[in-house]
Amino acid sequence: MKKNIILILLVVIIGIFPLLTIRNSEFSGVDGKAEEIIQEINPNYKPWLENIVKLPGGETESLLFALQAALGAGVIGYVLGYLKGERKNANR
Repeated sequence: MKKNIILILLVVIIGIFPLLTIRNSEFSGVDGKAEEIIQEINPNYKPWLENIVKLPGGETESLLFALQAALGAGVIGYVLGYLKGERKNANR
């Protein structure tokens, strides 16, 4: 039990630390940074493809990212639980 509490506190500290130490920062994605660098290197660059679906706003993009993360966490949790159950049943 004590080990779990320590791990939870460590995860919380790792999550909060960047928010407290990095001031006046715009937490932008890699896509935006890549676009800026490409425009600096070659201002006449034309993208090969366009987005299939135009999202209405940044909130929708954040929602889709959160859903993707939740689905991934659910799959990982299910697989770990399944493997643990299999191991428990094998020991009987």
